[in-house]
Amino acid sequence: MSTPASTTAPKNRSQALVWLVAGAFSMEYLDSTVISTALPQMAESFHTLPIHLSAGVSAYMLALAIFLPLSGWAGDRFGASRVFGCALLIFTAASALCSLATTLPGFVAARLLQGFGGAMTVPVGRMAVLRSTPKEKLVGVIATLTWPALGAPIIGPALGGFITTHWGWRWIFWVNVPLGLIAFLLTLWLVDNEVVGRRPFDIKGFILSGIGCCALMYACDLASQTPFDAPRAILGGLIGILALVWAARHLARTEHPLVELKAMREATFAAAMYGGSLFRIAINSAPFLMPLMFQLAFGMDPTTSGLLLLALFAGNLCMKPATTPLMRRFGFRNVLLINGLLVVLGFLLCIPLTAQTPHWLIMAVLFFTGLSRSMQFTGLSSMSFADIPPERMSGASTLSSILTQMSAGLGVALGAVFVRLAADWLPAPAHGVAAGAFYITFAIMALLSLLGLYDLWRLPANAGARASGQRTRN
Repeated sequence: MSTPASTTAPKNRSQALVWLVAGAFSMEYLDSTVISTALPQMAESFHTLPIHLSAGVSAYMLALAIFLPLSGWAGDRFGASRVFGCALLIFTAASALCSLATTLPGFVAARLLQGFGGAMTVPVGRMAVLRSTPKEKLVGVIATLTWPALGAPIIGPALGGFITTHWGWRWIFWVNVPLGLIAFLLTLWLVDNEVVGRRPFDIKGFILSGIGCCALMYACDLASQTPFDAPRAILGGLIGILALVWAARHLARTEHPLVELKAMREATFAAAMYGGSLFRIAINSAPFLMPLMFQLAFGMDPTTSGLLLLALFAGNLCMKPATTPLMRRFGFRNVLLINGLLVVLGFLLCIPLTAQTPHWLIMAVLFFTGLSRSMQFTGLSSMSFADIPPERMSGASTLSSILTQMSAGLGVALGAVFVRLAADWLPAPAHGVAAGAFYITFAIMALLSLLGLYDLWRLPANAGARASGQRTRN
């Protein structure tokens, strides 16, 4: 029997929306990592030192941190289609300005504007998808939306290096222009412009959350740099934490908060945010630590290091088809607990690796790590929204985006700090960094992952069953 056209059309439109948002996410996430390998050529164009180009990376991340809390309110107030479409246009225009920049200040200003567009893109796009997705299809949809976040740290530097080598660094940003315009036109067709509410703008909440997120991300950036500016990093971290605590108290008490915290009342969302953040910190440290260990401790060249790291990305992709069947068969809690132990094992398996380890064995370990990394990331993201009603989806999406962004920054920062502290404690080799510094850091990340299991263990066995499609026994 053929499927009626009236049924097929909405289904195809819904699938197209998911891929549109995933594509927009890819542009946003890639632009946070893709310029790292192009910095020397960019510095030559701007007549400055490569170290000064870190301002362009930091500007993008800081703009994301400041404006992420604003996205949920804007989506509710003006409609997802308007905000998502305008964000894409801003991101696209800023990409063109980055390509046209002739001075470092001009480039930094364009990156700030690009970060603003990116901050509006992710939460609002995800909110539009989640509001139109039935709970029983949530896991498959989230699996599609999460692969850009998993893949960008791995393929971004390699892609940036390829574009820079063959076409020049400006094409890193020019390629966003046609893609952004196509995405904008698709937004007008696919994204509904439902205006959920016209609540007043929470100025105090915006200022406090902006200061907190910005200061914490700035501290993370300082912590990951060499030389390590400990006083400024610690001061920035303390300011960020205090501002975020103050912001949380304000948001919980005010009548019209910028970011709704009511989603934290749902056990599945709270577990994914509390214990899940520990997992995200550990998971996001892997693409940062692995290439550093290969190059600084094992003496590999950047090309070999990048090729080995592709095994991690391959593991991410290969796990995607198995995510929904496993969730349906065993449920969120069981899968995340068992797979969480595999995440711990993945970090521990990195400790025996040495410069003499065959490359195929290193790739096998990274592939296994990628499998467990993908499952945990997707499972946590899916469980986050399993029990969230549509009217709270905006606040939940915004809060999840903020904590996910913070976790990514903390993963890189803590990885850099632990390696640096361990390297100072261990005997220094003639060249590079002692491999033991990375082994100690992997052990710490394994411990963080293990601690993240506690909140998952406290959940009932059928947590989020409607979204996972978990089969229950009578």
